[in-house]
Amino acid sequence: MPRTGHATPVWALKLAVVTALVGVAGGIAGISVWLALQLIQFVAFGYGFGGHREAADASSGWNRFLALAAAGVLTGFAWWALRRWGRPIVSVPAAVDGKRMPALATLANAGIQILAVGLGASIGKEVAPREVGAWLSQLVTRRAGLTARETKILVACGAAAGLAAVYDVPLGGALFAVEVLLGEISFATALPAFATSAVAALVARLAIPDEVLYHVPAMPMSPSLLVWAVVVGPVLGLAGVGFITLTNGLQKQAPKGWHLLVVLPLVFAMVGLIAVPFPEILGNGRALGLVAMNSSLDDSSLAGLSPIVLLLLLGVIRTITTSATIGAGAVGGTLTPSIAIGSAIGGGLGGAWLLLWPADGSSLAAFAFVGAAAFLATTMRAPFTALVLVVEFTQQGTEILIPSLLAVSGAVAVGYVLSRRRSAQMA
Repeated sequence: MPRTGHATPVWALKLAVVTALVGVAGGIAGISVWLALQLIQFVAFGYGFGGHREAADASSGWNRFLALAAAGVLTGFAWWALRRWGRPIVSVPAAVDGKRMPALATLANAGIQILAVGLGASIGKEVAPREVGAWLSQLVTRRAGLTARETKILVACGAAAGLAAVYDVPLGGALFAVEVLLGEISFATALPAFATSAVAALVARLAIPDEVLYHVPAMPMSPSLLVWAVVVGPVLGLAGVGFITLTNGLQKQAPKGWHLLVVLPLVFAMVGLIAVPFPEILGNGRALGLVAMNSSLDDSSLAGLSPIVLLLLLGVIRTITTSATIGAGAVGGTLTPSIAIGSAIGGGLGGAWLLLWPADGSSLAAFAFVGAAAFLATTMRAPFTALVLVVEFTQQGTEILIPSLLAVSGAVAVGYVLSRRRSAQMA
């Protein structure tokens, strides 16, 4: 982020120190969110501290339902009170553009999100660490004497560093900053993004265990998978555009005022009932992603359903529960839910494809992986970030990248065409 004519050693040192502090702030944001989530799940489900367990792992359907019902009442009242008496929430993109984030309202909003996810709400937890990271970065940069552009870049990096810290995805976090929040991949944005995400991930490892989020089997590439990736990419692109259109539309119509106190608990209770036979639809999305990426055509499934039918059914149900949760007035992310939905759809469609063109072995992991990457790339509108995040979440090697790139290309192309067509119609 050099300033023409002002790149002095003192300026460079100051900028390096501020950048490092922003990375530390991102790490603190990630640790705070993780500790809060662990505490909530300890109280609700008796889980010990550590690991990636979530509400879906609770063995009792009654426990899952009660947790969701309680979440609806608690978070419904909390969000109602915050929106009535608190200062207006400032989103991360608005903060990157220079709008100041109110301290208490930002922390309260993040805390309510974590309470909802910890008790099993069908949304992602990634918005909370981004909000806290952006807020802390504003505190760090406020009196540092930086230019407006330098501040904007570092606030975006701080928000992305929170994501990098809570999930241990330093490269994905850096790409999120430059591709999603800043929309600019250059030396001026990449250098601080890499540095802050790396520092945040290192700081987070002081408290958060270094564990793979999705333990998956090996994913060999085959001619069948390659052809399927080309065919299914546009299909997943259509599905991703539909999901984002649905959630955005429902979010705009979310209940206001006292209606939130009625609608949110009711929707959460309905999701809790669905979670009795289908616990995979709960929480951040990890449970469904694990099911999809560890299924095979030989598995015996719930109620006699084949793995193909079950995965497609779970993908549809997860789409409904996440959309309904957001439409009911809850605040949360769609990043990890997109991975869950994409992996379920990819696994289901991949299983059907294997019946027509068998590949070596019957594992659906590779198809689920490719589906997750293509669906997430469409919903995020960020192909580089999406693919890297799925790679870091699973720690898979380079062999799966070729079919993933083909599917992502087809999915993003469809999303781009539909976006252009919608813009032309609105013009």
